Amino acid sequence: MDHSEVIVIRQHLIDPEICIRCNTCEAICPVKAITHDASNYVVDAELCNQCMACISPCPTGSIDNWRTVPRTRAYSVTEQLGWSELPAELSAEQLAEAGVAPQALEAAAPQPQAAASADGAPFQAASYGATLPPWSAAHAYTNLYGPKATEKHVVATVTGNHRVTAVGREYDTHHIVLDFGATPFPVLEGQSLGIVPPGVDANGRPHHPRQYSIASPRNGERPGYNNVSLTIKRVLEDHQGRPVRGVASNYMCDLKVGDKVQVIGPFGTSFLMPNHPRSHVVMICTGTGSAPMRAMTEWRRRLRQSGKFEGGKLMLFFGARTQEELPYFGPLQSLPKDFIDINLAFSRTPGQPRRYVQDAMRERAPDLARLLADPETHFYVCGLKSMEEGVVLALRDIAAQAGMDWDSVGASLKRTGRLHLETY
Repeated sequence: MDHSEVIVIRQHLIDPEICIRCNTCEAICPVKAITHDASNYVVDAELCNQCMACISPCPTGSIDNWRTVPRTRAYSVTEQLGWSELPAELSAEQLAEAGVAPQALEAAAPQPQAAASADGAPFQAASYGATLPPWSAAHAYTNLYGPKATEKHVVATVTGNHRVTAVGREYDTHHIVLDFGATPFPVLEGQSLGIVPPGVDANGRPHHPRQYSIASPRNGERPGYNNVSLTIKRVLEDHQGRPVRGVASNYMCDLKVGDKVQVIGPFGTSFLMPNHPRSHVVMICTGTGSAPMRAMTEWRRRLRQSGKFEGGKLMLFFGARTQEELPYFGPLQSLPKDFIDINLAFSRTPGQPRRYVQDAMRERAPDLARLLADPETHFYVCGLKSMEEGVVLALRDIAAQAGMDWDSVGASLKRTGRLHLETY
């Protein structure tokens, strides 16, 4: 075989044994090369330009895997979706048999590239999300307990499970408390963990871990206890009214006090709140995206009670279809007005026009413009992927109306760890 005819690539792959299916890589990929099904997240070799944008945000490192292959034998998306583990690296002998010349291997290593941009290109909201934490954030511990079957899980005990939305037909959101006993599981506001559902899937393989944001502050759901809380929603009907029962969410919402749960993690090093006591925090969320916002709010509330809080502004934009579907609606009403500025948006209230979080943000444009200009303000966005573009566009328009250059403002928000996007 003519070696000169064989083109070699260093193919980008995702390790299915380590991946926790958090959607971070797919959300951040600027060329839409990453996709997923019910089993795996995978990279399309035809689309991937090896820009490396997805590498550092990945909470587990599962994204940072590569295999040297002839381009004509690159692993297809269909092949990758069927994997339960990564294939072995092809040996030098196997590559030689495929006609690969030794010098071709030297040129195959991935080289970081800048994501392409041009005037008139579609607005990329995800490109403004920071991958660095605020400068004053505490140090986060991660990956203490791994997702592979050969690695150790934590066994936590359920000490609480109660519903935090009004009783309804299409939704069911629970506040679940897990206690780790004597096993260390240090977390910060904005981090997440993985739950390993028991049993196997339709193919007889163990279920993949599911990721959930932590809804309690760093010193526990109950102060001084080694426990955390989660906000978990299960959908009871699909858009056609047919009953649906998700594997992990259904399992979690049905747990009883005393039940044992396998946990991995913690995960996340960037979606962390600032520790600076005069920093401002703007939280924008929908549904169970409220989990990290609850953690941040509760930590600030405890600091205030202890006299260690110096007055940074706390502002919340919280959206749901109706008031009945808004998690924690009751407790939100009891928070002091001088402590947190709450703005609610409902999109399906009978007899009322549809209103979303970005609409509520535009109504508060003068206040948000001042906060955008303040380097001690940090913005956190968490919820459905569909909200991301509207929220970032609202910030862009608010900045422009205030006479600020969005290109400079947006780049600064990303560079200094001030705008964090965590959508799914």
